[in-house]
Amino acid sequence: MRTSSGRSAGLGIALGSAFAFGGSGVAAKPLIEAGLDPLHVVWLRVAGSALVMLPLAWRHRALVLRRPALLAGFGLLAVAGVQACYFAAIARIPVGVALLIEYLAPALVLGWVRFVQRRPVTRAAVVGVLLAAAGLACVVEVWSGLGFDALGLLLALGAACCQVGYFVLSDQGGDSDDAPDPLGVIAYGLLIGAAVLTLVARPWGMDWSLLAAAADMDGTQVPAALLLGWIVLIATVLAYVTGVVSVRMLSPQVAGVVACLEAVVATVLAWVLLGEHLSAPQIAGGAVVLIGAFIAQSQAPKAPSGPVAEGGPGSVRTGAGEDASAGELSAGHPAP
Repeated sequence: MRTSSGRSAGLGIALGSAFAFGGSGVAAKPLIEAGLDPLHVVWLRVAGSALVMLPLAWRHRALVLRRPALLAGFGLLAVAGVQACYFAAIARIPVGVALLIEYLAPALVLGWVRFVQRRPVTRAAVVGVLLAAAGLACVVEVWSGLGFDALGLLLALGAACCQVGYFVLSDQGGDSDDAPDPLGVIAYGLLIGAAVLTLVARPWGMDWSLLAAAADMDGTQVPAALLLGWIVLIATVLAYVTGVVSVRMLSPQVAGVVACLEAVVATVLAWVLLGEHLSAPQIAGGAVVLIGAFIAQSQAPKAPSGPVAEGGPGSVRTGAGEDASAGELSAGHPAP
């Protein structure tokens, strides 16, 4: 059961995950401005994290035979898919537009619960998602320019769909005795993601000497290796671990709304560390995102009778305070 204390702890962990993920941009931007290709930064992020998690992959090597589809799905969708689609999208459409479309993922999670699982969702969860999406539109200032490019929009939507896979796969077997260890899932997801991104990014053409130099962060010279360490250890390893744990303690849709705060965190950190000042609409939008996340979390059903998604024996109940079985949310495999 997801208890009240568990929800509170899960919310705190989800906020920590949003902060960790949100801090990746302020560390990556100086590296990119120093001359590293964005795809090379992504590869360094995922490959470095996979290396850190390698001992855990060995410890949980039984997962390769027990949960091969789950591991493949997590690596392809939650790691490689989100990164590759997003960076391909921002090459064709404005970054703000791509980010907004990517963070439509919480709404798509509700669509998964409502139309794929055919289960009701709470009105509060819907209101929370709508408020969060509206707030994100202000945070990224979507009105600042939209160069309509059908392929670019489809790529951004692909990133959103991959992020849905992250939330759904992270919920697999959250309360069951046979639940796969989340650290093992993340470790193999990063390994698979690194292998896929190696083919896409082709790191053998990277200028490795840039990592031994310093990068400029709003007038301050910061060692590139230190920035890369932050991206790998905090913005990836810690972020993925806390993200998966929070999904299991809350639910995919609630954790998804809280994850929208990543955009707010990224904007605030860019203001403080990179000198990219917030406008009044961005500040207002951040407040709306916070309100939406709070409504979705605090108004989630707290008793078994109150549905977010509800059914008979063996069904998925994805509201806070309810159990989630492995079978219903699996991507073709019972069980980040």
